[in-house]
Amino acid sequence: MKLDRLAYEPGLLLGFYEQALTSLGALCERTWHDRLQVVAEGAPARLWNAEGVLHEVELQFTTADVTAAREAAREVFPGCQLTFRLAETLRPVPLPLDRLVLARDTQAGPPEPFVAEKLWRAQFGDTTRWGLAAPFQPGFRFSLVTLVRCEIQAIDQHWSLRRLALTLPEGEPDEALARSFGFVEVDQRGGGNVDWPAPDPTRWQGFLRAALEQELAHDLAAIRARQEHGLQRELDRIDEYFANYERELTSRAARSTSENSKLKTAERLAAAKVEHSRRRTDQVNRHEVRVHPYLDALVLVAEPAWRAVLQLEREHRPERVEAVFVPRARRWFPVNPP
Repeated sequence: MKLDRLAYEPGLLLGFYEQALTSLGALCERTWHDRLQVVAEGAPARLWNAEGVLHEVELQFTTADVTAAREAAREVFPGCQLTFRLAETLRPVPLPLDRLVLARDTQAGPPEPFVAEKLWRAQFGDTTRWGLAAPFQPGFRFSLVTLVRCEIQAIDQHWSLRRLALTLPEGEPDEALARSFGFVEVDQRGGGNVDWPAPDPTRWQGFLRAALEQELAHDLAAIRARQEHGLQRELDRIDEYFANYERELTSRAARSTSENSKLKTAERLAAAKVEHSRRRTDQVNRHEVRVHPYLDALVLVAEPAWRAVLQLEREHRPERVEAVFVPRARRWFPVNPP
């Protein structure tokens, strides 16, 4: 899910800077409605100098319509590097894995058997017989939710913030959870004893990579099209230039009777061939599209669900399947998928 970009508001950004720098240990004071006096040393001072030595500055938060030259060290404006560096400084390293338990609806019980059967058959159409081998029991279904800043480097630079939710252990994208995550109700008591799955960074990295590639596919298609168009234009220009240059040298060599002149022409043609190849390679490198994701939050979510043991028949073979039903998604998740 791509999150909407906030409109630039100097007052709100000033408040963010004040809270962020204060949390890092800097001294901050508002000297005017659009100015913030900062005295920093150590981590917050590294925003201005790599050594982290004592630094004092009065930041001015300019409006978006200012057209005068900007002073990046003391002015905050849309897209300024100081904001990016502050966001990077606030990001903890290594990134912690937070755990969150969603509140259970105490008024709602397990689904009616006929409803549960209908939803199962909608997902798994090859089921001929369906029945509950054991009553529903309360349980949890786990998901991995992450906040990702995506930097796409092309001729133009593109930034976006995305929230991804993946079911565990399958790693399937859960768009509904990603969209509604900002409004979920959290169990303040922690949900009691939750049997959390063991973190699996290597496997989760593969899930996140696949989900992010799918998430960025639409944006990257448009960017690639622009890059390819620009690359083809530059390659045609280079090819035309060297074709004309080689044609001119060849024509001169044909008119000359001097062996020395012909030798120099051959050397120039060889050098032109090397330079032609170098410039083409340079343009290909310049028009590459690079994607750099930055994880800003990683949350393991336990969602209330109902566990059941099902007695099924598929392809004339009886099966006993453990499965979890998630009321929010109205979906079944077999513990051992069929």
